[in-house]
Amino acid sequence: MSEMIYLDYCATTPLHPAVVEAMMGPLENTFGNASSLHQEGRAAAELLASARRRVAESLGAAGDEIIFTSGATEANNLALFGIMRAQPPARRHLIVSAIEHHAVLHAAEQLQAEGYALTVLPVDQAGLINPEELRRAIRPETALVSIMMVNNEMGVIQPIAELAAVVREQGVLFHTDAVQAVGTMPVNVDALEIDALSLSGHKIYGPKGIGALYLRKGTTLNPMLFGGPQENQLRAGTENIPGIVGLGTALHLVSANKKNEIKRLGALRSMFIRKVQVSIPDVIIHGGEASQAAHILSIAFPDADAEMLLFRLDHAGISASMGSACNAEAIEPSHVLLALGIPPALIGATLRFSFGAGTTEEQLDRVLEILPQLVKQSKDSTRDG
Repeated sequence: MSEMIYLDYCATTPLHPAVVEAMMGPLENTFGNASSLHQEGRAAAELLASARRRVAESLGAAGDEIIFTSGATEANNLALFGIMRAQPPARRHLIVSAIEHHAVLHAAEQLQAEGYALTVLPVDQAGLINPEELRRAIRPETALVSIMMVNNEMGVIQPIAELAAVVREQGVLFHTDAVQAVGTMPVNVDALEIDALSLSGHKIYGPKGIGALYLRKGTTLNPMLFGGPQENQLRAGTENIPGIVGLGTALHLVSANKKNEIKRLGALRSMFIRKVQVSIPDVIIHGGEASQAAHILSIAFPDADAEMLLFRLDHAGISASMGSACNAEAIEPSHVLLALGIPPALIGATLRFSFGAGTTEEQLDRVLEILPQLVKQSKDSTRDG
């Protein structure tokens, strides 16, 4: 194949040309520090304020509820450490789900090591949290619940509004990692009635190294970085103006086209599933009948070796993944698929295909032309080995 076919949009997305154009101004010309009072500083501050408004409007939030960070990992850490460390001694219990990104799970485990109580909620075979199980897990000392909106490995969409309502009834704060959601589904923090939300620029055709935390007005949070008064004194450090402008532009662009893109990607995903089930009848689609994001497909090829298959796809010019790119070098099976009760052997035969703006039906048809043969080769090699 002469053209590379990129099907790993969950790992990262290419920069949108309009984002590149928007970032060139602050990269080349508006070099001032946004905290400076002179002309160059005021120009940078205006770009910062404009981008903040764009991010806020895209989420249904107010501008002073947006904290810019270096990415979603920092935003998740800031939400968990910042909120929990601001609690009184009687409120030191945190609840997360078993299928969170490691940026949440490892932060939660660190809090547990510091003496905080932690509950990790199980999921069902489709990857869903049971609202009643969440209700039963909440205790008088519970301060925060963190459940991701769309799982990055297998695409299940949690009923965030319903879960947040359960949490709110108990007077507990609710945070969601919305990294895989803000670009591909409606997200309005007021409609969801959540208290905190994390997002990342490079998952929505923006630059790497920039993200944001939405924090509902009135929510107490202890900063993790100390120094200057930036971001309402909640995140010290000179602002990354080019990155922030890129994030604001990217979020504005995906929000404007979201309805059409959800429909297009959903149709491509359904088509791919239908055709792959015909050409490779024993495939297993993880997640079953649960609500799935339009751009993510986790699929197992029983008796094949996913790593071998991934390399063969790459050699053929097709980029996919075995799951989270943040965990690509780990030898342990995916914690997400293990939480669904999937046996390790089947996890080792699982690939993730994730679709985006550049994905076309013609590309997927070309993948489906070569995939059955690659799967057969992998199965034969596994048996021979």
